Amino acid sequence: MSGQAPIVIDVISDVMCPWCFIGKRRLEKALMMLPDSAVKVQWHPYQLDASLPVEGKDRKTYLEEKFGGAERAKQAYAHVRNAGSEEDIDFQFEAITKSPNTINSHRLIRWARADGMQDAMVEELFKLYFTEGADLTDKKVLITAAERAGLNGALVSELLDTDQDIKEVEADVFRAHEIGVTGVPFFVIDGRFAVAGAENPETLAAAIRHAEETKTAE
Repeated sequence: MSGQAPIVIDVISDVMCPWCFIGKRRLEKALMMLPDSAVKVQWHPYQLDASLPVEGKDRKTYLEEKFGGAERAKQAYAHVRNAGSEEDIDFQFEAITKSPNTINSHRLIRWARADGMQDAMVEELFKLYFTEGADLTDKKVLITAAERAGLNGALVSELLDTDQDIKEVEADVFRAHEIGVTGVPFFVIDGRFAVAGAENPETLAAAIRHAEETKTAE
């Protein structure tokens, strides 16, 4: 495959989606199965619930509205928790006190692209939310995540106080809906093949390998 451009994997995801965290781990495993493949991963925004207020919503209230209460939510999350444990993700759903509007998290991920730090940024946001129960609507939490990922915290702090890239993120979410994305994670491989959901590593690896084998010379 020498001399050929890398296979681009566009991952459409939301940081409040536990299956997206699982999907990230499974993609990482898939890439480990393809050590000789040149791959570039890009992250794109999706909002599972864009109706959430910017300041977020009390988690208990949110679960009551979505599932009919904490007990039903616990049952619904049991499968997610089991799938997460298989990927060494220790989901701490009980620690989450607020369901966030993720628009600002997606702004961070967008800004991280220029420095090649998207993956690190996504990882920090997932970890903070799902394993520490952090409030992703809190500016201090977002700055901490940005700094952990290697971004300039002072610059991020300034940008978060503006409307920089809000419309661009919203437009990206709209485009995801336009191409038919109704759930995440959603993987677009080489702009030609789609894999919906947190598929197992073998399936993702096979799709990437197929994209390589059918890629025309550039």
